[in-house]
Amino acid sequence: MVNASSPQASAAGLEMLRKGGNAVDAAIATAAALTVVEPTANGLGGDAFALVWMNGEGKLHGLNSSGPAPKGISIQKVLENGQDDHGKMPSLGWTPVTVPGIPKAWAELSRRFGRLPLSQVVAPAIRYAREGYPCSPNLAKFWKRGLEKYRAKLPDTLFEEWFRTFCPLGRAYEAGEIIRLPDHGDTIEAIGETGADAYYHGHLADKIDAASRAGGGYLRKEDLEAYEARWVDPISVDYRGYRVWEIPSNGQGLVALIGLNILKEFQFHEKDCADTYHKQWEAMKMAFADGLHYITDPGEMAIDYHRFLLPEYGRIRAEQITGCAMDRKAQEPPAGGTVYLCAADGEGNMISYIQSNYSGFGSGVVIPGTGIAMQNRGSDFSLDPAAANCLKGGKRSYHTIIPGFITKGDQAVGPFGVMGAYMQPQGHLQVAMNLIDFGLDPQQALDAPRWRWLRGNEFEVETGFHMEIARQLLERGHKVSVQLDTASFGRGQMIVRLENGVLVGGTESRTDSNIACF
Repeated sequence: MVNASSPQASAAGLEMLRKGGNAVDAAIATAAALTVVEPTANGLGGDAFALVWMNGEGKLHGLNSSGPAPKGISIQKVLENGQDDHGKMPSLGWTPVTVPGIPKAWAELSRRFGRLPLSQVVAPAIRYAREGYPCSPNLAKFWKRGLEKYRAKLPDTLFEEWFRTFCPLGRAYEAGEIIRLPDHGDTIEAIGETGADAYYHGHLADKIDAASRAGGGYLRKEDLEAYEARWVDPISVDYRGYRVWEIPSNGQGLVALIGLNILKEFQFHEKDCADTYHKQWEAMKMAFADGLHYITDPGEMAIDYHRFLLPEYGRIRAEQITGCAMDRKAQEPPAGGTVYLCAADGEGNMISYIQSNYSGFGSGVVIPGTGIAMQNRGSDFSLDPAAANCLKGGKRSYHTIIPGFITKGDQAVGPFGVMGAYMQPQGHLQVAMNLIDFGLDPQQALDAPRWRWLRGNEFEVETGFHMEIARQLLERGHKVSVQLDTASFGRGQMIVRLENGVLVGGTESRTDSNIACF
């Protein structure tokens, strides 16, 4: 089974399974295809994370393929060169560009766990890029949004390649039109044939370096050559006999686990009631207060993040929840933060995978002749030297993209994820509780109306949210508004393996998602 936000992408993964590949091969094929068929949310210049379960090992493997800031950048240089946005990191141009991790993620996953050659695994993506694919309605909507954002920068030559690559007709693609991205095909082919060496050491690295220098950027070939993805030990909390797993910092998966660590102290008998939502909302505010205050590159964190996962910390925070909404501040724990896909094969192997350019198409910078759209992940850095997530050369930023996984005992239950910037840990918490606390199946868990914390006591809810419950939450002091656009509530996928080996999938109803299986 392969679940993804594009039918072409999930079909690419299924093709690898039919050719004898395993779940990891399927995930790489799907991920490569997504850079072509959904460039509005990810690309060849972004980052990736993965959680991998290889059956028989009884262990979850974590891959952090997020890239650091270029070694040559600093707060002082950004400010002195006038590259800031009113004292903050900008979201467009070369300044927020960090070292891309996606190609390295494919190569590392293939090297360690794949069964098929990487060149074969990425072949469907190359085919889509060169032969074309039809534009879906949702893709057309987000393509138009990207065009509107970059059109304001049209006089800037820095964005000319974006328009040449993604708007060759002088406008956004319409639903039903055929999209071809031949430069993407050539780049993906080079990645597949060289195990991403061409990207980090060869001719593609040279092109990235040259474009950065020409555009006033800080990224250099030396940054690419020095880059390595990191294999990490995933972190988890025990939640009602299940273990919910996330990638450790610099990812914001810790936020989801802090929330669940708090909520484990309560018993929930009814999903749709004001008291359930109130406790979820207060726990999520606490989790973000801690996460946004402390999470950054793990080598730069002020405290050991494992302390947030201690049972006693969850109890301390739970005791602070009253019947009224409150602004929440960070608290030091006792001693002691895109596209998502998942895949499973018939051997019991499973993978939870996510990759992103961060904000839509990313920074707006496209490397000439390559189709490589550079991410703007560095926009999350702070220009305040006292902040935990302050900008520093060679440092990884607080990262929003997170894959999730659930186990029970020594068995895998399955991968899950909800993409969408700071919605992601909120989506993880909601989907996990829907499955574990309220007994919903994967599709029901994803379809259930979602809520989203914004700031302070402000929350948005989807149109399917019970309005009487919303009114009761208002009475408790929450500021609740209805959001008509479902895009801000994230897009998720989930696979659950039953005890008899049957796979149960759920896919996102809010976009063009698809489950491919046999």
